[in-house]
Amino acid sequence: MQARATYDDAQLIMKLYDMRREDRLRRARAWFSASFHAQSADALNALCPPGSDESTSYRMVTTYWEMVASFITSGVLNRELFFQSGRELLFVWERVRELVPQVRETTRDATFAINIEQVAREYIEYWERLSPGAPAAFAARTRRA
Repeated sequence: MQARATYDDAQLIMKLYDMRREDRLRRARAWFSASFHAQSADALNALCPPGSDESTSYRMVTTYWEMVASFITSGVLNRELFFQSGRELLFVWERVRELVPQVRETTRDATFAINIEQVAREYIEYWERLSPGAPAAFAARTRRA
């Protein structure tokens, strides 16, 4: 069982929230939410060609959440406290989950999105315990959107 959340955990969550408010990341997140529906490596390359604004937005969103997830997997940020307000990570995971194995294979990088995947799986288990069926309904809505 993880230790109780601390003031420092809360401060880190607030800093991460402030980072999400940065203008370029905010635009990237808006684009990702509205337009990112790639489910194959080919679709990803078509939607986000190298050097494009879309590629930048995709990389900003996924690397931001990979960074946040790494704080959780390394024990820097309290997992349960994050789960209480960090559902956007699950949104991102649902949008990329079909792509991840393909990207890992094509790039030969088994670590691509490894932290997002681990934290998303733990988050889903946590949420399922609190509200059975909610994670599956969320995943279905997210994939349709």
